[in-house]
Amino acid sequence: MRFKTTLLAIAFAITFTSCSKDDSLNTDNSVETNYTIDLSLTQQNDWEMTNEILALVNAHRVSVGLTTLALDKQYASAYAVEHTQYMMDLEKINHDRFSERSEALKSRGAKRVGENVAFGYSTAETVVNAWLNSPDHKRAIEGEYTHSGFGVVKSPDNKFYFTQIFYKK
Repeated sequence: MRFKTTLLAIAFAITFTSCSKDDSLNTDNSVETNYTIDLSLTQQNDWEMTNEILALVNAHRVSVGLTTLALDKQYASAYAVEHTQYMMDLEKINHDRFSERSEALKSRGAKRVGENVAFGYSTAETVVNAWLNSPDHKRAIEGEYTHSGFGVVKSPDNKFYFTQIFYKK
């Protein structure tokens, strides 16, 4: 049902799209992977919009009695930027290789990992509002997480792509 709902949402979205993923659905542990990541990728992140998104997400979390998320400017953000660039190259949002990002963060102490992605929103408010108006995205935002990393990157045609990775330490 979740997959069908996501497909329908993507099919009906023309300009703005988003998608959510949680590692609790991941069962593929058959591939061994090298989890190294170039931390300098974080330099390509739009930190101003990232801080705005995190402030809005944290304000929502507090409003429903949850703790705030700490910003991970290293590994989670490097993985998020890498995935955002991948989506930009494809010109399509997706969760391809989510299990690798999840396992990489788990190899660094994360107990649980989730992810929201989006495309086409021009402000922090619009992307967070879209996520909060989607049950799967809202579930990720309100999930049992402690940290978040971001890949917020503007494409050459001036459209933003977003990856927000959530994890619990």
